[in-house]
Amino acid sequence: MLTSASSVSTPVPSTSDEAIAPAQPAQDGTVTFRSLGLSDALLRELAQAKFTDPTPIQAKAIPPGLAGRDVLGCAQTGTGKTAAFVIPMIERLAGGPAGPPRGLILTPTRELAFQIQRAIGLLGRSRRVSATALVGGEDLRIQVRGLHQRPTIVVATPGRLLDHMWNGTVNLAYFTIVVLDEADRMLDMGFAPQLNQILDALSPERQTMLFSATMPDNLDGLARAGLKNPVQVMVNPPATAAHTVTHEVHHTTHDDKINLLLNLIQDPAGSVLVFTRTKHRADRLGTALEHKGHRVAVLHAGRRLSQRRAALEGFRRGTYRILVATDIAARGIDVANIGHVVNFDLPNTPEDYVHRIGRTGRMKAIGRATSFVTGEDHFQLRAIEKLLGRPVPRAAGSPAPHSHGPSSGRGPAHRGGGRPGYGAGGSRRHDGHQTGESHRRGDGQHRREFSRPVEGNRFADAGRTGQPQHKGFPQQGQMHQDHAPRPHAHAADLNHQARRPRRLFMQPKNGN
Repeated sequence: MLTSASSVSTPVPSTSDEAIAPAQPAQDGTVTFRSLGLSDALLRELAQAKFTDPTPIQAKAIPPGLAGRDVLGCAQTGTGKTAAFVIPMIERLAGGPAGPPRGLILTPTRELAFQIQRAIGLLGRSRRVSATALVGGEDLRIQVRGLHQRPTIVVATPGRLLDHMWNGTVNLAYFTIVVLDEADRMLDMGFAPQLNQILDALSPERQTMLFSATMPDNLDGLARAGLKNPVQVMVNPPATAAHTVTHEVHHTTHDDKINLLLNLIQDPAGSVLVFTRTKHRADRLGTALEHKGHRVAVLHAGRRLSQRRAALEGFRRGTYRILVATDIAARGIDVANIGHVVNFDLPNTPEDYVHRIGRTGRMKAIGRATSFVTGEDHFQLRAIEKLLGRPVPRAAGSPAPHSHGPSSGRGPAHRGGGRPGYGAGGSRRHDGHQTGESHRRGDGQHRREFSRPVEGNRFADAGRTGQPQHKGFPQQGQMHQDHAPRPHAHAADLNHQARRPRRLFMQPKNGN
């Protein structure tokens, strides 16, 4: 077992990034994009896009990516992971023969897919590298027309990519470079069955790069199934927050949250991103803020694709100062200068706290993160503080905590006002239905929550059984998305619906 440059180890067999010829630093000792060996054409595009010097994840991941090595990368949100894999993809695919797309990037959300597509369009122009996005919510025929334009790279959500695979409009065997971006989020959202099928259909000779903001236990099986002797690049401890973000908590009640938020956003400086736990609460909060005269947009998976794109673009341009969003958007929002992230509701997992606040303080900018904590949220707050490795300070003027445990004797596992098993608001419909995304509780909140451990989960690691248990992976019967087995399906149905004879990294039933 080898250790990465940051002395963070992983069970995945890997090669230290020192094994790859390192980038030659400039005379002053700094690493530059030119010292990474990039082409003059790409250097010009980087300069025009105002990329000055590579970030740590870029400096460490680009050399092995250019060398054709598999890469396992982990870094905080907002540190430039997208360019860390887009740049070597552009350089390696430029000048290749015309034909089917040769690069594939898998992402968990539509917003993130469009963000990556824009980055490729920005940096790949001079090298004649283009991209198309295949995501749920868009007409398949329009996407097929985009494929007929012979793009170099396909950026896709797993469910929609399988739609095209089954329809014969995409042949996965042609892809020579594959990226799994936000891999932990894809597993969290229940995309394991789709990823199994996709990995099976890809060429075994491909180069694969996997990037993630966190390294949970269940990512080990995916890395073993998809990567071959990867170069390990970890520039920060997993699941850490940027040091430029100021954290604070306000102890309050459910009824007082809206007034507290109105007081916080009186400061006119900067844009504000507000996270709620459910799409229904996001809609209600957006309406309330709009009635108070604020320029606000709402973003969640229940909105049409055109509405989601308009909300995000309006927030990016400044048409809307406030964006109310659910966790489905936490990793698809790449907007510069978000000054304040407000957790109107605490997230369902402590890792999601890191991803939420990663929208502010990006690229060494100053940011602020405020969380509203009610009497039943203290268990969640303690879990967040444990993950961060330090307590979150109480905001000035905040009262003392009202309680030190869940109220009403309910425990924090079922939240949001909906009936258990139906998501928030008692709706039987899932946000990701027919969109190429997967959600169990309305907005992708489909992992185990703070107080509910998952027992007996194991990976059949690359066809092998008997691996150690891994926490946090959704049990069979909890996956409900495009091309995935319905809840409570029998074993025979699971095998039939998966359309494949073996599983790469899905855990078997207990006792198998």
